[in-house]
Amino acid sequence: MQTNTAVSAEKESNPVPKTKTLAAVKEIGMMAVFAAAALIFVAAVLMICIYLFARAIPGISEIGWVNFLFGADWALGMDLFGIGTLVVGTCYSTAGALIVGVPVGLLTATFMAFYCPKWLYKILKPLTNILAGIPSIVYGYFGLKVIVPIVRNAFGGAGFNLITASLVLGVMILPTVISITENSLRAVPKSYYEGSIALGATKERAIFRTVFPAAGSGVMTAIILGLGRAIGETAAITLLCGNVAHFPTSLTDPFVTLASGISSGMGYASGLRLEALIGCAAVLFIFVLIITVLVMLLKRKAK
Repeated sequence: MQTNTAVSAEKESNPVPKTKTLAAVKEIGMMAVFAAAALIFVAAVLMICIYLFARAIPGISEIGWVNFLFGADWALGMDLFGIGTLVVGTCYSTAGALIVGVPVGLLTATFMAFYCPKWLYKILKPLTNILAGIPSIVYGYFGLKVIVPIVRNAFGGAGFNLITASLVLGVMILPTVISITENSLRAVPKSYYEGSIALGATKERAIFRTVFPAAGSGVMTAIILGLGRAIGETAAITLLCGNVAHFPTSLTDPFVTLASGISSGMGYASGLRLEALIGCAAVLFIFVLIITVLVMLLKRKAK
């Protein structure tokens, strides 16, 4: 009894070791740093949202919501602010990029995940990463000097059209589609593939009828992120689209997108013209926000 009393008295008299105190202080300090970083990120997003909509709404209200969103006439120099042609051009170029990039990206990812030899994979994987790191302006310059003359000779016209823009944007979204799709395919348990083969399916049938449906959420995420990459592209598309604000009626017609319209007019715009461009940015931001929400929903569905 006396021994227990002595031990407890000794514990009460001895303070907490300094190492544990320092560790607790460091942990609290790092939590504060992480929380501050998260707050800065949230504040930055909120500031962008507030600025865009605070500047865009008064200008759009002055122009007229119907005239701004659905008008077919866009010419800053003549105070014509209908972005209907810009929205259509954005949708067309994005659809063209998906038509070019998605099949190639999915098939390339399938090859890398199931058919590619190890020595070749060591070459293709770094090339995919390099493709993702090339600046947009380099893609645009390549398209301007190489793709535009080829399209001009093959289809006529000036070469600044939906075909050129779709080809270049399709190549630009390839790294996103390939990387995410390959990771999604590799994440599917091997038992799915092996079970399908055991039941008599061919390798191709097992991949496309079993593995791909199992990786469906990841594949859709790859496509949607590629769509987001294409819809917000500015530098390359500005060089390739022709910047003519009208509804394109064929693949060889020049056009203009929201991003290229902003890029072309932001340098000299002021007053209501500047607010119209900020309104274009707000509409583009809403498009990207919708894409982000779709990705979140797909990830939630996958979980």
